[in-house]
Amino acid sequence: MNDQEAAPAGPLAGVLVVDLTRVMAGPYATMILSDLGARVIKVEDPDGGDDSRGFGPIHGHTSTYFASVNRGKQSIALNLKSEADRKILFDLLAGADVLVENFRPGVMDRLGMSTRLLSERFPRLIYASLSGFGQTGPYRDRAAYDIVVQAMGGMMSVTGFPDGPPARIGTSIGDIGAGVFTALGICGALFSRQNSGKGCTIDVGMLDCQIALHENAITRHVATGEIPGPMGSKHPLIAPFQAFQTADAWIVIAAGNDTLFARFVHAIGRPDLSENPLFNGRLMRQRHHQALEIEVEITLAHKTAADWLSLLQEAGIPCGPINTVADLINDPQLRARNMLCSTRNKAGELFTVVGNPMKFSAFADTAERQPVPELDQDRADILAELYSREADQNDQPPASMPRT
Repeated sequence: MNDQEAAPAGPLAGVLVVDLTRVMAGPYATMILSDLGARVIKVEDPDGGDDSRGFGPIHGHTSTYFASVNRGKQSIALNLKSEADRKILFDLLAGADVLVENFRPGVMDRLGMSTRLLSERFPRLIYASLSGFGQTGPYRDRAAYDIVVQAMGGMMSVTGFPDGPPARIGTSIGDIGAGVFTALGICGALFSRQNSGKGCTIDVGMLDCQIALHENAITRHVATGEIPGPMGSKHPLIAPFQAFQTADAWIVIAAGNDTLFARFVHAIGRPDLSENPLFNGRLMRQRHHQALEIEVEITLAHKTAADWLSLLQEAGIPCGPINTVADLINDPQLRARNMLCSTRNKAGELFTVVGNPMKFSAFADTAERQPVPELDQDRADILAELYSREADQNDQPPASMPRT
């Protein structure tokens, strides 16, 4: 517990989360809670633990995938099919504020941990369930991964370039979106419990979260009949708002209103574009975005990306380079904001991980994060704390408690 006690406080300090999740969506949610100051006890299968412990690349002897979303947590291995290990889990839940799981619907029932049973036994417990399609509806029992909900949620239909094959968004937005909504729901439930004194269940479906991330595409389709499709880097309603080729590299420019457009065309030495009736007003620019793109790229071809970015930034035009992941590592803005942090595993091997994007004036935001746990690393400490009161009363912990 020493590492946890030394962790910087956050708005969720004092909250205990029992984490039954694995792979990405659930662990991402509980990592957010950990970054907010909650203590997270990760419960893993004794037979290898979280599947993602085996995902490459492996740094030293630890999966970088696992490290990226499980830093700052504690680990205990419990076989949830074992009566003795379920006893330990229930004893943990007796002092917990939150339980998070991402099994398929029905699994918790078969393990003897139905929603009804848990709510009756632990009325203050907040129980968050994250699954592919939620606990209700005709798709309830289907299996899902990130790419499945990206496809079914319409994300792949609006990603990529026209006439190209279906493209997955370059990050696991199906998992990450569900993780963020789960963490947000838990925070809301904790706030509600302050007034009611009662816990609740939270049902999050990954597909639902993809729909919630669609901005205005669904509203636009129902209103107009238009079926949104892939547009590359372009915005469906605003121009210029895309990637442009310069003399040596691509950059993005976002002149999102008439004032910015007038400033933009003067900055690139093309005031004639603001006088062209094809580009007079946002609707006209959007309607004739291809003609505008041609005119802009003819002009941008005469200078380098660095030259244009300097001129545009001086003029107050939203713009930026198209960075690779490698470019991010030394970005001064990200370093200044502690968005590139370090953590270690038990062996002391160093990992670079992303930081917490939520900055609180009342709490420290450090560039070093709590360690990545080995499987069952914290078992002895957790059990010693859990049963300290019983031990004081000469009660013995369950026979299955020690695990070597």
